[in-house]
Amino acid sequence: MDLVIRNATLPDGKSGIDIGIEGARIAALQPGLQARGAREIDAEGDLVSPPFVDAHFHMDAVLSYGLPRVNRSGTLLEGIAVWGELKPQLSQEALVERALRYCDWAVARGLLAIRTHVDICDDRLLAVEALLEVRRRVAPYLDLQLVAFPQDGLLRSPGAFGNLRRAIAMGVDVVGGIPHFERTMAQGAESVRLLCEFAAEKGLRVDMHCDETDDPMSRHIETLAFETQRLGLQGRVAGSHLTSMHSMDNYYASKLLPLIAESGVAAIANPLINITLQGRHDSYPKRRGMTRVPELLAAGVDVAFGHDCVLDPWYGMGSGDMLEVAHMGLHVAQMTGLDAMHQCFLAVTQTPARILGLDGYGIEPGCHADLVILDAGSTVEAIRLRAARRMVLRRGQVVAQAPRSNASLQLPGRPDNVNFRIAPQATHSR
Repeated sequence: MDLVIRNATLPDGKSGIDIGIEGARIAALQPGLQARGAREIDAEGDLVSPPFVDAHFHMDAVLSYGLPRVNRSGTLLEGIAVWGELKPQLSQEALVERALRYCDWAVARGLLAIRTHVDICDDRLLAVEALLEVRRRVAPYLDLQLVAFPQDGLLRSPGAFGNLRRAIAMGVDVVGGIPHFERTMAQGAESVRLLCEFAAEKGLRVDMHCDETDDPMSRHIETLAFETQRLGLQGRVAGSHLTSMHSMDNYYASKLLPLIAESGVAAIANPLINITLQGRHDSYPKRRGMTRVPELLAAGVDVAFGHDCVLDPWYGMGSGDMLEVAHMGLHVAQMTGLDAMHQCFLAVTQTPARILGLDGYGIEPGCHADLVILDAGSTVEAIRLRAARRMVLRRGQVVAQAPRSNASLQLPGRPDNVNFRIAPQATHSR
């Protein structure tokens, strides 16, 4: 073997597992692997996971916080206004530099696949050209999937559909949309139909910003599910945000949930941003804003978590840590049962990988040797600690390393250091 990782704990709770790697792929997975490696790494019982996957991001805006001004209200609509002011000032060089810097952060966090929406309402398609260049440059170490996103509305913004077609022809991967931002509900539904028909014609995936509002009457997810079934797009469509579901009455939701499940539409929640931007018109009680994650999961819908924003007009925080996203999702959705906490880990790893259609993802013989060794004993402990990424591997090669999270103490009669871990027998497992 080129590399053997010894004594790993896997996300499913199996422990004492050795992972044998030949070239860029996993060749063996078993306890007590007899084969030796040209290099061997002792995981010391720590969690070894496939890499983190961000199913929803805006890389064209990343690290632009404060340009051209700060979003002082912190609201969604002021963020859109600030972005509109910034777009004419954007340069391709600055876009590329900021995106590459963020990709460095991502790799250090064990985040090796990102689906990013790119605004196509600027007729120059400058951001599209920039992120196509970024995708080319990061390809050896990070999978970057681009979504053609009509930020200002497909029908509301003159030339948006033509720009979207041009972006797809240039090599953008996925068809996006934002039906709730059209001028009327009817135009929103019409945009969903047009975009899904275009995607079906081109054989593409769809990922639509859908019902990112507190308005319970914003029901474009229903149209998206219908068009997905009508056009045979099952398994290729995702609805992102879906925050209006948090405000819908339970009777309508009881009809909507099985419709989404039957259509094979996936849901992508963005806990950090949904909890920040929604409920802004409420006094008290104040709505949480995030979509109905436990109910969607119970209905059999694939649910992933996205980071959405990092240091941009909408969000002045973030560092590319998908465990922070899972941590917020766990709390907002009240998913504190043992299996539910584990599902939150899957929502930033396995489930978004399936939604993106990533080839060779996972920890099985034949899968890409893309792995993260975490300073944790289980998926739940990884979320609790936002665990340090001891080692990140891409195609069998180490691309990032970090020390364990330890703190020294100077207390009489107490240990010299603390690592915030708990005894293995007390570690949460499935």
